[in-house]
Amino acid sequence: MKKHLTIALVAHDQRKADMVSWARYNAPLLSKHRIVCTGTTGGLIRKAFDEIGITADIQCMNSGPMGGDAEIAAMVVRNEIDLAVFLIDDLNAQPHEADIQMLLRQCRLHNVPIACNLVSADLMISSGLWDDENYQPSEQTYVKFQR
Repeated sequence: MKKHLTIALVAHDQRKADMVSWARYNAPLLSKHRIVCTGTTGGLIRKAFDEIGITADIQCMNSGPMGGDAEIAAMVVRNEIDLAVFLIDDLNAQPHEADIQMLLRQCRLHNVPIACNLVSADLMISSGLWDDENYQPSEQTYVKFQR
């Protein structure tokens, strides 16, 4: 597997505080990788890293409602994202629900691990498989199961 990852970080408004807290905690690890975020989330993470003296490669896309989720989904399709953390606000309707579902679907189709809660994010980012040069993810097959 790769040692230098591109990690997408996306958080809805009601989940941004959770994302910033998680990113701060994981800043020493995240700073070793390329981070791609939707606009506001990226700005908040960059500010949090500045406050604790961490330098990181953080690229900000548009905000989610303005196409940021779709931009990151396109990066998934082009095999430019290795891991995604998407903290979704499940309690409020989102005006860009189609883009949200598209990003989730593209991660599933293209075998990109996507964490939608903090525990999953912790487990995925800390996995030893990232450093295992012998590990190769299985290719997904979309064939009808034959009994």
